[in-house]
Amino acid sequence: MTASDPRLASMSPDELRRHMRALGYRTQNELANAIGVSRSAVSLWLEGKVGVPRPVAMLLRMLVAAQRRAY
Repeated sequence: MTASDPRLASMSPDELRRHMRALGYRTQNELANAIGVSRSAVSLWLEGKVGVPRPVAMLLRMLVAAQRRAY
């Protein structure tokens, strides 16, 4: 992966919401439990108060991409 790899970019609250839905997480708590963070962290990301950490953004993008390849 290079520095220009889009998987390494930060993630907007809207992109986070889309990825949550694509992966079947209906609540902040479900996503938080799945990736090992607090529900309040997910809430802050969705409100845009705190940026989604790049490793989390990368993980979610990879999971969505893997799910799409499976079909």
